[in-house]
Amino acid sequence: MAIDRSSSNDFGRPLRRLLLAVIVLVLAGIFLLWRIDSPRVERFRAQITDRIVPNLDWAMTPVTGTVNLFRDFQSYQRLTVQNQELRSELRKMQTWKEAALQLEQENARLLDLNKVRLDPRLTHITGVVQADSGSPFRQSVLLNVGARDGIVDGWATVDGIGLVGRISGVGENTARVILVTDTSSRIPAVIQPSGQRAIIAGDNSAAPPIDFLENPDLVRPGDRVSSSGDGGVFPAGILIGQVAADPGGRLRVRLAADFERLEFLRVLRHHGSEKVNEDAAVVRDDATGMIAPLPFDPATE
Repeated sequence: MAIDRSSSNDFGRPLRRLLLAVIVLVLAGIFLLWRIDSPRVERFRAQITDRIVPNLDWAMTPVTGTVNLFRDFQSYQRLTVQNQELRSELRKMQTWKEAALQLEQENARLLDLNKVRLDPRLTHITGVVQADSGSPFRQSVLLNVGARDGIVDGWATVDGIGLVGRISGVGENTARVILVTDTSSRIPAVIQPSGQRAIIAGDNSAAPPIDFLENPDLVRPGDRVSSSGDGGVFPAGILIGQVAADPGGRLRVRLAADFERLEFLRVLRHHGSEKVNEDAAVVRDDATGMIAPLPFDPATE
């Protein structure tokens, strides 16, 4: 049996129009009711609200649950961010703790050696970094101080925190600084607290490797690395950085100087250590071939 679609459309359209008109009239009545400013109407509105709103709690339950779920998610997200920040702060505090322990050990040693006379010639002159080489095969910068300021090849340069490099090439008004990361850089170093001697060899990377280490088993990541003064090129005790291990297990140095922002460098005036070339206080015993002290002569006292 075929369905007469035309008859169903004839009844459906007027019904929808009538339903739409009723909805519009109801909404208009509610709008007018809520807009009338009268004490009686206000009491009537209050009665309607008291009767209808408490009975709609079941309808608001899904909305309330959704809002609470969204708030819980935001709270969890904030907790995650705070947890990450606390982890980062904890890592920084561990680094500062290690640095404080090393400074405490160094302070204790300095207190024991507080009568040591420091070299008064170890002064410095500050220069401004004008440019860098911009080459992946040569790590260097140019300073605005030179021979007119008394700069000499081989002097160490620092940025106020750690060792940056050495002077390699002096002009009248400028000087070239070879950075510790350059492949031609070799720095004798000592690692504390173990006292191990090593060579910091540049390889054009941000963390140069540690070569010729006496006993690697005594060295741990985080140990302090400073210049040893061997060879007389660099003064002893200049901070270089801290020991770190790369993914391959090789020991490297996390440099203390900020090579990303080199603006001013201090050039340390270091004229080397005085060499002792005479045996003024000893004589050789020809019979035994041993070195013996000079005989005591009361007349010289």
